[in-house]
Amino acid sequence: MSSRGAEGLRYLLNGALATLVHFLVLWTCLEWLRVPSAGLSSAAASLVGIAVSFFGNRHFVFRRQDGAMWPQARRFLMLYAAIALLHGSVLFVWTDMLHLPYMAGFGLAVALQVVLGYLGGRFLVFAPDGERNPSVGS
Repeated sequence: MSSRGAEGLRYLLNGALATLVHFLVLWTCLEWLRVPSAGLSSAAASLVGIAVSFFGNRHFVFRRQDGAMWPQARRFLMLYAAIALLHGSVLFVWTDMLHLPYMAGFGLAVALQVVLGYLGGRFLVFAPDGERNPSVGS
């Protein structure tokens, strides 16, 4: 397997773990704690999933622990804040406004998250300095 293929496989495995954590927190909020909004529940669950995802991406997927952690964390948080807003918005519209099942909306939001998270992680957050877009900053 090519190094890019192995990286993609590691990304999917790390993403599966972060998504499982995210879903378990979402499920707990909606089913156990009875939080009335799937959008707000997903936004809260995103924070936990983001933390799992960052450390997995840094140490397992992109193996970029040689870079300074705080600039990586800042870029990662900016990327995933945007993704979390998208995720919560998808669930808000899908479940809270359209009254469709939250699990299907969650799947749609996760598909968007996978694509945007890999591209952002690879080219913005964990790219070697020479490969990162200079407009992104350190």
